[in-house]
Amino acid sequence: MNKVSKRAWLVLAAAAVIFCGVILFVVRYARDASEWVTFPGNPHLYSGINPSIGTVRDASGELLLDSSGERIYAHDLMLRRSTMHLLGDRDGFIEAPLLGHYAEDMISYSPVHGLVIEEKTPATAELTIAASVQKAALNALGGRKGTVGVYNYVTGEILCAVTSPTYDPDDVPEITEENEAQYDGVYVNRFFRSSYTPGSVFKALTATAALSELEDAESMTFYCGGEVIIDGERIVCAGYHGEQDLATALKNSCNVAFGELTVLLGKDIMTEYAEKAGITSSLSFDGIRTASGSFDVSEAGEGSLAWAGIGQYTDLINPCQYMTFMGMLANGGKAAQPYLMQRIVTDGTASYQAETVMLESGLRSDVTRTMAEMMRNNVVQGYGTALFPDVEVCAKSGTAEMGEGKASTALFAGFVTDAKYPLAFIVVVEEGGTGASAAAPIAGSVLSACVEHIDRQNSSK
Repeated sequence: MNKVSKRAWLVLAAAAVIFCGVILFVVRYARDASEWVTFPGNPHLYSGINPSIGTVRDASGELLLDSSGERIYAHDLMLRRSTMHLLGDRDGFIEAPLLGHYAEDMISYSPVHGLVIEEKTPATAELTIAASVQKAALNALGGRKGTVGVYNYVTGEILCAVTSPTYDPDDVPEITEENEAQYDGVYVNRFFRSSYTPGSVFKALTATAALSELEDAESMTFYCGGEVIIDGERIVCAGYHGEQDLATALKNSCNVAFGELTVLLGKDIMTEYAEKAGITSSLSFDGIRTASGSFDVSEAGEGSLAWAGIGQYTDLINPCQYMTFMGMLANGGKAAQPYLMQRIVTDGTASYQAETVMLESGLRSDVTRTMAEMMRNNVVQGYGTALFPDVEVCAKSGTAEMGEGKASTALFAGFVTDAKYPLAFIVVVEEGGTGASAAAPIAGSVLSACVEHIDRQNSSK
């Protein structure tokens, strides 16, 4: 009798455990089923590593991708190539974390009916990028390796995020020994996931640190005779600039002046401002985490520290992050966090709507105002306003020495001060030569395309 009683209790206990398990499953199913469905291993949603979950359009409503059935890309070849690193390719060689991140918001899933709900239309993802700007950027790069990014530093909308080399997702190339140089690094999104030696674009950060920490920074003078020896290290300049103040030294991109200025500021201050600018951290948005840059002078002597303030030594910047720093200089020390996904609409209802998130750098507004004036002077006295006929641009060029017989990486970064066009930008051309000659004209072309896009958007409202 005791054995029967014990068995009965065991059966009841097991039944209770099963009942509780069922209840727990039902609760979790109701709460998490849509997330389970979007797991990347689900063959109903994923082809390779990229989801097939609806349509994707640009900021003007132009179709970029229809993945509600068979994967159909834009009709325009240049548009397909310029957005491939954002949307992924047909075979899944290029990942699209943006779409994977929002898969749950885009699918027509019901815990009762499952994935297929016939009366519902596919969801539409509306991105912030402009098709016309994407194409202009890729065309301006002209087949060279690099990246171009532009965003609205007030709202956070990314208008352009192009990386090259690329290819047509409707015609995935076979990469062989004969063409591998052409496609070197093609699987990497250079705008989000690469870090580059900044060269002289980094001098904008060094100047910011000086204006913040040295009371007489604006009136300080530096003498450049073409080179200077700092702690046994030869700091060479591209010119003989003579006596110059800080603004003129920035316009001249004088290595001697900025090497001496960096040593005067010291390791701690330079590291502090690299962190304030976000150089050493990464940005995270829309399922994308950018690469982080680097500013490590912990083991540097004064000569190496001087080179670090010039933008060489072991310095690295991520293009998307440095573009955001440009936005901070433009906007009084704070800038919107970049984003790509504007909204997701299903059956006329927004299941997702982007919100602006402001990033604070701690930089003083008087410092950023002075930096804007100095960087505007760079354009007026240096690069030429003819490159930017539509807007008032403040910028700094960079020519990053790569060593080992490689041509320099060309960079150009800055921002627009016109209230109607609050744009920050960066251009990187690998082995492009000088920033002023190779990267600045690209920025001019892309900014003109941005102005045209914004004007069209405003006129249609």
